[in-house]
Amino acid sequence: QVQLVESGGGSVQSRGSLRLSCAASGYNSRPVCMAWFRQIPGKEREGIAFIDRSGRTSYANSVKGRFAISQDNAKNTLYLQMDNLKLEDTAMYYCAATYALYPGSCQGRGYNFWGQGTQVTVSS
Repeated sequence: QVQLVESGGGSVQSRGSLRLSCAASGYNSRPVCMAWFRQIPGKEREGIAFIDRSGRTSYANSVKGRFAISQDNAKNTLYLQMDNLKLEDTAMYYCAATYALYPGSCQGRGYNFWGQGTQVTVSS
């Protein structure tokens, strides 16, 4: 059973930066895909950054060029570097993992392991 624990959220001013971390444990083989999602109250959860075992990444248009997903396999940790933050980036951010997708196709549905979330609040 994959366990995911996020950290690094907080409050930041517009145009500032934050780095989220997600510590993963409970598995013998690494998940095929890992991702960061975010959710604003009353809206659907949105997948924003994806990475497969080989390190191939993809991003939602809303964060492309500002956010970067990466992983440290030795530490079993996933990261999300968020730069040039905007007010609309305010949300609860979740780390997710799956074995149900193919490498290179991590933007699909099928994430079945989730962390508890970490709040990011961007103010003007």
